[in-house]
Amino acid sequence: MKVTNLSKIYRSGRAEVHALESVSFSVADGEFLAIMGASGSGKSTLLHLIGALDTPTSGEMEIDGVRLSGLSDRDLTRIRREKIGFIFQFFNLIPTLSARENVALPLMIARKDMKESGKRVDELLDLVHLSDRADHRPDELSGGEQQRVAIARSLVMDPAIILADEPTGNLDSHNADEIYALLRKLSDEFSRTVVMVTHDGAGAAHADRALFLKDGRIVGEKKIGKGTNAASVASAYQELAHPKGP
Repeated sequence: MKVTNLSKIYRSGRAEVHALESVSFSVADGEFLAIMGASGSGKSTLLHLIGALDTPTSGEMEIDGVRLSGLSDRDLTRIRREKIGFIFQFFNLIPTLSARENVALPLMIARKDMKESGKRVDELLDLVHLSDRADHRPDELSGGEQQRVAIARSLVMDPAIILADEPTGNLDSHNADEIYALLRKLSDEFSRTVVMVTHDGAGAAHADRALFLKDGRIVGEKKIGKGTNAASVASAYQELAHPKGP
């Protein structure tokens, strides 16, 4: 995945809000990238642009070898459906459907043969340790279980990239750690490219690399290795996003 000189300006009357300014970076296949920033830094705007949920004011994005600029709405919809899996802070599950049916929903929308696809749905429920909860509706599941259903759903179309927008924002620390570990597993064992936006150093510490965003600009990055903890990531972010004067 590659992002080049990406900018997004929102206009309200004569006023302009520069949500992103000339952002450029690339993500290797199978890499787990965290994009870290405070509220209002532009990180969710960036994720929405990468996911073709919004269009940039200027700049270019490339997803799995496909340049997004100039594509029709129909082609962008196909890109979102086939190449990108989304995980949101609010789980976005259909309350009347079971866990299995929620995971299978993208396949049904794509009119896949459900007899053939049923095995994949069950495999993904097993991956997120919810085989025994497959027939439960969202209101019968904990927050952590609901997010694991959402992760399984994000994988069901076999996308090249997983985009996660504050995926643990509604979870306690124990469930958050389980979700971070699962995202790490998707990168390590299944070679999925994972891009996660977060304000939390604990989440970023699970990634391979963290980009630090402030006021719509990348102000630095940190490579993350074994032994990197939340405190060291948070410290690096503070030093780069809020440097002390001379």
